[in-house]
Amino acid sequence: MQGKRVYMVGIGGIGMSALAQLFRHEGAMVSGSDRDESPTTHLLRAAGVEVYIGHVATQVPEDTDLLVYTDAIVEGSEGYAERVKARELGIPELNYFEALGAFAHGRAPFAHGRGHRVVAVAGANGKTTTTAMLAKILIDTGCNPTVVVGSIVSDFHSNFKAGAGNIFVVEACEYKRHFLTFQPSVLVITNIELDHTDYFTDEADYIHAFSEAIDTVEDAGDIVTNPHDANVAKAIAGSRSRLDHSESVGEGGKSVVDYSNVSVLELLVPGEFNRDNARAAKAAAQTIAPHIPERVIDQSLASFRGTWRRFEYKGVLPSGAHLYDDYAHHPSAIEKTIQAAREKFPNKKTVVFFHPHLYSRTRDLFGDFAKALATADEAYILPVYAAREPHDPSVSNEELAKAATKLGGTVHAIDGMEATTKKLKTLGSDTVAFTMGAGDVYRAGEAALQS
Repeated sequence: MQGKRVYMVGIGGIGMSALAQLFRHEGAMVSGSDRDESPTTHLLRAAGVEVYIGHVATQVPEDTDLLVYTDAIVEGSEGYAERVKARELGIPELNYFEALGAFAHGRAPFAHGRGHRVVAVAGANGKTTTTAMLAKILIDTGCNPTVVVGSIVSDFHSNFKAGAGNIFVVEACEYKRHFLTFQPSVLVITNIELDHTDYFTDEADYIHAFSEAIDTVEDAGDIVTNPHDANVAKAIAGSRSRLDHSESVGEGGKSVVDYSNVSVLELLVPGEFNRDNARAAKAAAQTIAPHIPERVIDQSLASFRGTWRRFEYKGVLPSGAHLYDDYAHHPSAIEKTIQAAREKFPNKKTVVFFHPHLYSRTRDLFGDFAKALATADEAYILPVYAAREPHDPSVSNEELAKAATKLGGTVHAIDGMEATTKKLKTLGSDTVAFTMGAGDVYRAGEAALQS
């Protein structure tokens, strides 16, 4: 990529910003645009990437070799004019996962001839933390991987890590079956629970996508997962691949490596779900590099400090409450995060400020969201973050709050960011508060801390 010019629309996205850093590391001239400043745009500028705030077609350089865009940049969206400009100029376009998959496997337009051993981490929940844990193990043990992960990892202060070895660790998303762009030698599946209901027709379709992902694994590759999970078992059964079940690496054909009984030491990050993530990361590391002593893997996991927006401690609010931020946007992730908070702070009240992400997800998982939010001592629900979807008046934070209250929760609708910031400031030292969701609710918490 030396000397190539790449323009990226939605460059501040957590995946896009990692890919931008990868391209810059490989010698490309990288620039791009996004709606707002964020921690990732600051990372990019520090890496020598030019970032524009706002989408303007004339920002696309005429000598651009490739334009990469996020799923959100579709016809009618704010950044679509830049894609139109690229077509007028005859510039090839790839979406984020097409570009990442092509680079990882050395496919056009990145025919670099490097034989990466791709390790893809997928699943409904936990894939970001599992990817980060696995990356840390491989870095700490000298495997020198290249890493693209969907969060800023505290241990290397970025969502990208350049490596000199042939191992390429990527977080792989099931949305629109994007993870099928990879043909990994190791596929980690953390769990399977229906999500992305704006794309998948039903749970069977969702599970089938994971069956397809299993089929993309190299012939002698490995699937690291919990085969006792009902939906994982269905995905395995639906695969066309010949699979050998084992607790360690098999020989010949693809092997299913069971992480469920792997032992892990005490972790810095709380919750049984994080212990499951650690089990998956440890099993994957042992599969990738069986020569690594178990005690070295355990030491690496025991010092893992977490990632941005995953049970991330933010500070003490003006009236004394401790504030955490979490990306949880699926009902089971919300419930597990609240449970972990109760384990970590048994003598404090858990108060959640949840920002629903997408009308479709909120509507289709409505009952599960209500049940999960009712488990908090108190919850506040912000208006739905529409993201890539048009406004849907049939789905509201008010109705979700009413449903959760009927289930015994103390749940309120709250107007938005300013009201959230104001309420956060009033919470006392008997409380641990969480801003929660895939949108930008974390900004309300940061504003409250700065008061």
